[in-house]
Amino acid sequence: MIQTKRQVTILSDLELITCIVQKGFADDIVHAAYEAGAQGATVNYAHGSGVREKLGIFGVAVEAEKEIIQIVVASEQVNRIFDAMYLAGKLDTPGMGFMYVAKLQKAATYIPQEVLEKIEAKSRV
Repeated sequence: MIQTKRQVTILSDLELITCIVQKGFADDIVHAAYEAGAQGATVNYAHGSGVREKLGIFGVAVEAEKEIIQIVVASEQVNRIFDAMYLAGKLDTPGMGFMYVAKLQKAATYIPQEVLEKIEAKSRV
């Protein structure tokens, strides 16, 4: 049996954008995130709870069915992608949703060797 040396590649300088929106809006938001430079997204479906009365002067009822979009991005990309998602989701409209960013301490995934070498070379400059 041939055993190969395995190594964990730790990623840092990453942030997690989480966007919670009404059911049916995730596709447009994810598309905007991709256009702004995001590499991937995870969409989950959820059922919200809490105050369900009408909001503001528009009288918008908040639906219980939600889509939760999570995107891990480099810290240098977070503002651009966050803004694109916010605008695509029309989160400046009452009852449309909520977004936040959380700093990640560390993350790990497979990264091809040539990409690692480029990152290492860039950090030496």
